[in-house]
Order: sequence, then C-alpha cells, then structure tokens
Amino acid sequence: MSLDGWNRVLVLGGIRSGKSEFAESLVADAATVRYVATAAGDDDAEWAARLAAHRDRRPAGWSTEETASDPRRLADVISTARPDETLLVDDLGGWVTVLLDPAHQPADDTVTIDELITAVRGCAARLVLVSPEVGLSLVPTTPLGRAFTDALGTVNRAVADVCDVVLLVVAGQPCQLKPASAPALSTAAEVTAATTAVPATSATVPTQAGPVMAAVPTPVSPPVTTPLPPAESAYAAPAPTIVEPPAAGGPAIEPGLELPMPDEYAGPQAVERLATLDVPGRGFGVLEQVVSFAAGTQGTSTPQPWRSVRVLLLHGDHRGGAAAGTLPGESGRRADQARAGQGVLARLAAEGAAGLQVIEAPTAAPIEHEPALTAEQVESALSYGWRLAEEAAEAGVQLLVLAACGAGTEAAAAAVLAATAGAEAPAVLARVINESGEFDDASWMIRCAAIRDALHRTRGIARDAKDVLTQLGGGDIAVATGVLLGATARRIPVLLDGPVGVAAALVSRDLAGQARHWCLLADDGGQPAVRLAADVLGLTPLAQLKLDLGEGANALTVLPLLRSALTLAAALPSRPDRTAGAGPDDTGLDDSGPDDTGLDSGLDDGRSPQADEAPEPDAESEPDFREPEPDGPGPTSTQPTPADHSGSRAG
Repeated sequence: MSLDGWNRVLVLGGIRSGKSEFAESLVADAATVRYVATAAGDDDAEWAARLAAHRDRRPAGWSTEETASDPRRLADVISTARPDETLLVDDLGGWVTVLLDPAHQPADDTVTIDELITAVRGCAARLVLVSPEVGLSLVPTTPLGRAFTDALGTVNRAVADVCDVVLLVVAGQPCQLKPASAPALSTAAEVTAATTAVPATSATVPTQAGPVMAAVPTPVSPPVTTPLPPAESAYAAPAPTIVEPPAAGGPAIEPGLELPMPDEYAGPQAVERLATLDVPGRGFGVLEQVVSFAAGTQGTSTPQPWRSVRVLLLHGDHRGGAAAGTLPGESGRRADQARAGQGVLARLAAEGAAGLQVIEAPTAAPIEHEPALTAEQVESALSYGWRLAEEAAEAGVQLLVLAACGAGTEAAAAAVLAATAGAEAPAVLARVINESGEFDDASWMIRCAAIRDALHRTRGIARDAKDVLTQLGGGDIAVATGVLLGATARRIPVLLDGPVGVAAALVSRDLAGQARHWCLLADDGGQPAVRLAADVLGLTPLAQLKLDLGEGANALTVLPLLRSALTLAAALPSRPDRTAGAGPDDTGLDDSGPDDTGLDSGLDDGRSPQADEAPEPDAESEPDFREPEPDGPGPTSTQPTPADHSGSRAG
C-alpha cells in the first residue's frame, strides 16, 4: 500500500474482527517494518498461542520490538522513529493493560498517555496503530474491567484526534471514520484509492507527468477545553451557499459570478461586544479586525476560533527568466519534504493541528516568449481549485491557508500585478537571494527583463482575468484563483501571506468581487508585491514580522495568535456591572439621601444650592487665610492651609 499522506493511521476493531490482519496489509509493501508488540506474555497457554500466531504471519524482513516491560517506552520508540521508517503498533489494548498493571505503579497514567499522544502527533515515521474497540459492549461488572474500558476509551479518543486516518474494521470489512465518512471498503488498495485519488467529479490539472494530487487528510484538533459562550452565540456558520460552476463542456468560470458576501452586521456587532468584555487592559488592538473578519464569515457576533484548518501547498514552476537565480529541483524538494511531513511548513502545520495537502499545478512556459498556459489548462486549473475548496468544505474545514513553493512565483506574481494594477516590475519584484544568502542582482535583472518582455508581448491582448492567467499567471496562480472562488462560494475564509495568494486574489476580484472579502492577510513578509497588492485589495496585514519562511509558513506562524484572540473574544465574560446595587459612586458620596451627606434635599426655601453649601462664616468661624490661586503656572506650595469649611453649616 502507498502511505503517501497517511503518516498516522489508527485501525480500530472488535475481538476477531480482522483488525490486525488489515493493519498488516496496509504496510505489506513497505521495504522494512518495525513491529512494536505491546502485549505482555504470561502463563496462559491459549494467549501464548495467539501471540505465536501473530509472530508466525509476520514477514521475515520485519523487525520486532517489545514494550511490555515499560509502558513509557512506547512513546520513546514512536518519537525517535526516522522519517524513512514504517511502524506498526499492535495493539493499544495490550499497552493499556500493562499501564494499569500494579507492577508498574505508582505510574502517572495521565502523564503517560499524554506522552504517547505527543509522540504520535510528532512522529516523523509512517505509523499504523491497532486498538480494540470495546465501547460497544456491555459495561464490565468488575472494577478492574471498568477501569480498563475507561482507560482504553480515553486512549482511543486521544489517538484518533491526532491521527490522519481512522478506520473501523467490522467482520473483516474496513469502514473509514476519518477524515470523512465513506462507504465500506474491502481492501487496503480501495482504502488508499478512496483517500488519495482525485474524486471523479473534480477536474484534474494536466501536468507534464500526468495529473497528480497528493492529499493529506485534515487532522481533527484536540478537544476544546475553553468554556463556550451561550448556545445562541456558539459558532454556527450560515448554511453554505453552494455555487456550482457551469456544466462541463462550457466555460467553467466567467466574470460576474454571483457569490455570497460575509455578514455585514456581525462584524461591527462583534467589535462592539469586545468593548464589554472583562479585559484588564485596553483590549485587542489590531486583532479586533480578526474578530470582525471571523464574525462576518461565520455570521455571528461571537465567532469561534478556527479548529479545522487545511493548508493547500501549490507546487507549480515557471520556466524561463522568471525563475532566474533559483536552484534547479529546489521547489520539487520542498514539495516532497512537505509530503513526508518534514520542513518548515509541515512542522508548523503539525504544531497548529492543520492538515496539509500538496497540489501539483502545471508548469508555466517562459512568459517572455509565449503564453504561460493554454486556455484549456486555465479552465481546468480554475475548476480544479474550485473543487479543492469544495472538498475542504465537505470535510468540515473552517479555514484554508494558501501556500506555494514553485520556482519563479515571485516574478509571475509581479507580472500579474503589473497587468492588473499598473505596477512597474522593478518596484514590486523583491531582490533575489542566492543559496549562499547573498543578493543576486544579475538574476533580479533577468527576472525584470522577462516581465518587461512578457508585458510587451501581450500589449495588444485584452487583459481580462482569464487572459492574465493564460499569458502571465501560470498554473499555481490559476489553481489558487479557483480555490479562492470556490472557498467564497462555500463561505470558507482564506488566509494569505505571499505573492501567489495575493496575485490570485487580484485575479479573482475581476471574476467575482466578493472573493476578496473572504481573504485575510497574515503578514506581507516585507515583500513589495504583497504590500502593493494588499493596498489594492484593501487588505491590512495583521502582523509586520517580516518573516520569510516561505509562502504559507508565515501564515501558520501567525495562526496561533489569531486563534488566541478568537478564543478570548468567545470565552471571556462581560465586565461586571459596577452600578448595580447600593454603594458609593466614584465621587465618594452616597446617593441614599440627606442623612448621609448632611445636606437638605429640599430647596423650597428659595436658596440656591451654592448658598446652602457655602454660608457666610459668623464671627466665631475661623478666617480663611488661603492664598489666592495664581493666574498661571508657578511653584506649588507644600505648606498646609486651614481647613475648608465651605461644605459645612456654621454654628
């Protein structure tokens, strides 16, 4: 079985369901497998025979490791596995049995389980775990039995949360539980095809090597521990607006698409609500716009943090002068690195519990000599991007992050910016840095010349959205444009932070003006093209960190901050009402009546309040020796002055 995109798989099943055999079939074509056995041997002859049967059916090339002597060792084995290894853990039921064994106490069971979950989440190897599903049976009648089922249920839920795929085997038939429900699958090959292949309804993007889609299912975020606001304010996005592209055979996407807009009232209401929260400082600052944006896209004044996030990494190279100064094969290495769960983008995605999907886009021709793509390729790429957004919506994704790693993407984005916003290429094209970390001005000039020649070549061609993609944009920008349009149709916000994303936003604006209102810009990365495009689109970068970790990685770095702001906005209580009940006000006087202040409340004697409060002193009163107040600033005296009797009655 091919495990691309299946770095962490959990196989559940009942007794004699065939779960172990099915898990073994998933890794049958791996070069080497480390089989991690968790069950402890004992004097039970029947149990020993079962273990022997397991050993006998393993291929001779597999190595076996025993962890029954110490339950903590399983986490160590998983966390230290190398990326080129395949691990099969069979099974977690045996591990829980050892964990609860009094011989291993006093062990902190909760800490040990947490260590295991952390190891699974960060595992660099391809990992398949087997575990019994005992939650469907009767509640055990003994305390020990109940302790086992409770502990195993806790472990299964926690492991399922951090795994990419969860399968339930019933009577030898696997059923896919995660990332989405699917019909029963009878073989490992069918499971692989159902998870990694492009759906038949999707339009695949033709590349030189054929259609490619490497899908990494979206992991489910850990359980939320922050108390949610009242039910009426919980995150309940509006019913999705499904806008299908026209049927195949005609133009897929045309200018003037009618797509939904965010809720125009929810955003301002959410910002007003922030002013009522019990915050000790001055509030959320610039992160108010995150709360406003999330409120509009979720259709509620109490938006919730995005818990299901998917990163779409677009790999599409640009040939010719646009790619001057790039190392050959470097972008492909980055894409392969992401598929293997390595590198900056994959690590940040794992840290943020975000799914990562690598998309192969068609390579663009040299724009200084010929169109980047054919018209048919543009239509296919737009439709493909739209379908990617639809698939994310069906999987329950709440936020998409656009990423890119193609060679020449900065120059292609600058060309799009020049064609759509009238920018000058030298003003928006960032300087080229070679592999030694030095500025490569010669390559920068070649890129500028390529953009100049491309604009000159297309001077007599109408520059509508599709023409820009055909002549200048290339495959990655075309797919990204389709993603933005499809995400808008399904009411999914998109986080941008690089040249491909903002170039696609400029093009999508000319196809459907609503699309830009569903985009959020994380950081401009100090790139002039991103800054200018953001100004044209009306997008304000949320941070000015000047990160340059690669498009998409900058956004994932900022994502935890955005989630924190939304978590606080949703969970903090309102500021206490300090005016409720009896008590002195800010002036120190009580409003309960004249008995407290010594002042008559009635003024029917014709006297003014001032006269009543400040009567003329009689002969026995002390004279007032205070100095008159100076007309302007001057030294302040620290000498004591006689008491002020203006607020008391003479007598």
